[in-house]
Amino acid sequence: MFSKFYKKYGYSILLFFLVASLFDRRLGIVAVICMIAPIAFAFIGKGRYWCGNYCPRGNFYDHVVSKFSPKKKIPNFLKSMWLRLFMVSFIMFNFIIGIYKNWGNLAGMGMVFYRIIVITTIIGIVLGLLYHERSWCNFCPMGTLSYLVAKYKGRKIHLKVKSSCVSCNLCAKTCPMGISPKDYKNTQVTDSDCIFCKQCIYKCPKHSIH
Repeated sequence: MFSKFYKKYGYSILLFFLVASLFDRRLGIVAVICMIAPIAFAFIGKGRYWCGNYCPRGNFYDHVVSKFSPKKKIPNFLKSMWLRLFMVSFIMFNFIIGIYKNWGNLAGMGMVFYRIIVITTIIGIVLGLLYHERSWCNFCPMGTLSYLVAKYKGRKIHLKVKSSCVSCNLCAKTCPMGISPKDYKNTQVTDSDCIFCKQCIYKCPKHSIH
């Protein structure tokens, strides 16, 4: 019950955060949850499950930006490892410097979190309007760290593709991470970037993915 409700309205948390933090900058520190949780989920063997099911910003892209997105194929350079590692380094560098300069000042520390969330969310919206609503998720720093943990630690959750798959490619077109489940026919989808959003399952006309 809660899961379905959150899946539909989880983006309201992001909107509340963006507005409330303008009145009390200390609230910006709450964003640390969305920095720790994705990696924690990956460490317990659930891969990028947080990204596709509990991330408020991801939920915002799914329910708001998706209404205006052309849903075009995401350019390969947005999924390239060099860009992903650059983003991890760039964001973490600015985050650490900001926290260091404002250490002890809760309002200042909160503003560091808030500024990063606002800027990256705007980038995500722009890319979502140009390509696919989840374009940002392909090189999100926390998503990349979760991916690396999932890749080398393994996952407990898997998508399986049955032999009834007819390779219609609808699953690949609907996947926000650019994964092609049909390429894993008769086996498990092992791509560590899978966010378990289940869009491919809903889209499959043969119910071949489970």
